[in-house]
Amino acid sequence: MKAIMVVGTTSHAGKSLITAAICRILSRRGWRVAPFKGQNMALNAYVTSSGGEIGHAQAVQAWAAGVAPWIEMNPILLKPQGDMTSQVVIKGKAVGKVGAAEYYEQYFDIGWQAIEESLRRLGEEFDMLVCEGAGSPAEINLKHRDLTNMRVAKHLNAPTILVVDIDRGGAFAHVVGTLELLDPDERALIKGVVINKFRGQRSLLQSGIDWLEERTGIPVIGVIPWLDQSFPAEDSLSLIEGRSSNPTGDLNIAVVRLPRISNFTDFDPLESEATVSVKYLSPKQSLGHPDAVIIPGSKTTIADLIVLHKTGMAEEIQNYVAAGGTVLGICGGYQMLGKILADPEGIEGHEGRYKGLGLLPLKTVIAGQKVARQRLVTSNFPQEGLPVAGYEIHQGRTRLIEGENIQQLFDDPNLGVVDETQSVWGAYLHGIFDNGPWRRAWLNRLRQQRGLKSLPTGVPNYREQRELMLNALADAVEPHLNLTAVLPQDH
Repeated sequence: MKAIMVVGTTSHAGKSLITAAICRILSRRGWRVAPFKGQNMALNAYVTSSGGEIGHAQAVQAWAAGVAPWIEMNPILLKPQGDMTSQVVIKGKAVGKVGAAEYYEQYFDIGWQAIEESLRRLGEEFDMLVCEGAGSPAEINLKHRDLTNMRVAKHLNAPTILVVDIDRGGAFAHVVGTLELLDPDERALIKGVVINKFRGQRSLLQSGIDWLEERTGIPVIGVIPWLDQSFPAEDSLSLIEGRSSNPTGDLNIAVVRLPRISNFTDFDPLESEATVSVKYLSPKQSLGHPDAVIIPGSKTTIADLIVLHKTGMAEEIQNYVAAGGTVLGICGGYQMLGKILADPEGIEGHEGRYKGLGLLPLKTVIAGQKVARQRLVTSNFPQEGLPVAGYEIHQGRTRLIEGENIQQLFDDPNLGVVDETQSVWGAYLHGIFDNGPWRRAWLNRLRQQRGLKSLPTGVPNYREQRELMLNALADAVEPHLNLTAVLPQDH
C-alpha cells in the first residue's frame, strides 16, 4: 500500500496540522486518501458512525481528506485518567484500564495486531495513507516498545517526513540529534525535513538549510510560516496559560479548565464566533462575572468534582447561579451539576458516593459499560424543533431524583435537561455547539439578558466553517511544501 509517514522531533512540532494539510492537498489533487495514527494519547475523542472512539485529531484529518472517520484511522487510543493510568481503547472499544508499565506487557502484541489489521483494511480502500507518529521517534528508552512511529514506517516502507518546530529554538540540533538516534534502516526512510512555525525572512534561514542538507544528505522540503490556524489540540497543554479567544467579544464565556478536561474541542465553534470571548479558567482562579460558565467533560468526573469543592470553585459556581448566572455542563460537567455522583465499583478510582454541585435534581451512577454513539435529536430549548447532531461518550447513567421544574432539553429525555429559568443546562451531547442554529439560539438568550441585539440563527453548522478552515490550511501550506520526494511517481 502507498503511504507517507509524518514524524516530529518533539511533541507539538506540528505533526497533526501538517498531516491534515497533506490530506487536504492530496485529496484536492484527486487522491483517495486516509489519515492514520497507530496509537494516540488524548482526551479529545470523537465517535465514528460505527460507535467507536478515535482521537479527535484523526477525525479532523479524515474530514481534511474528504472522507468519514473510521476506527481504523486510530486503532489504539489511550485516555489518561491521572494516577499514572490510562483507559485503553482498541479499535474503538474500551478494553481496560492500565498503568504505563503494565500497558506494554499486556497490550503491545494486541495493539500491533490491531495496527496491522487496520492498515490492511485502509490499504484496501484508499490510494494513499498519511500516517502520523506520536511524540518523537527517537526516545531511546521507549523505542523497543514504540508502536506508532518508525515501526509503522518500516512496516509500510513509507517515505517519512521529519517535522521540527523552529519557533522553540534549537531546530537544527533537534533534527541532527533525532537522525543520530534513529537506526540506519529508520534513518533511510527519512526523505525530507519540514521546518515548521517559521517567523521571519526565508533568505535569512537559507545558510542553515544549506548546512543541514549537506550535513544530513536529506533535503528540506518545506519551510512552513507561522500560521494563525486553529487546529484541535490533542491534549490540554494548549490550555495551561488560560487561553482566551476574541477578548473584545460582546459575551464572555468561562470554561472551567478541569485537571482532567476532555473533549474541549466542543468549544471550537464558540471560539469561532466573533462576538464571543471564550476564556479557560483554572479551578484555582476567581470565576468573576462572565455571561455564562461551562463545565466541560472530564475523563475522571469524581476526581475533578473533588477539585472543584477543594478549591472553592464549586461554591463560586453555586453563588454565581444564585445571583442569576447561566451554567452549562456537558457530559462529566452535566453529571457534576447533580446532587449525587456514585461510583460503587470504583471504576474511576474513587469508590463511593459524592456530593455534586446540587444545581439540578440528578443522581449519576458510574457504570462499567461505556455509552459511545452518534446522535441526532430535536431540541425543546432554547428553541423548539431544531435538529441537533452530536455524540455521546460516557460511563455514567443519570436520572432525575425529582422532576419538578425540570424540562427535557431534547426529544430524548436521557440526553439533557434545563431548569425552569433556563439558567442551568446539562447535556450528554458532545458537539452540541457544532449545530449553528442551536448555538446561536443559546447565545441569543445570553445576549437578551445583556440587552444586546440577537444574532441571526439561520447560520450553517460548524462543519462548513471547518471546511473553509481546512481549505485555508492547505492553501497556506501547499506553496511552502514540496511533496515530490515522498510521493510515488506513478500516480
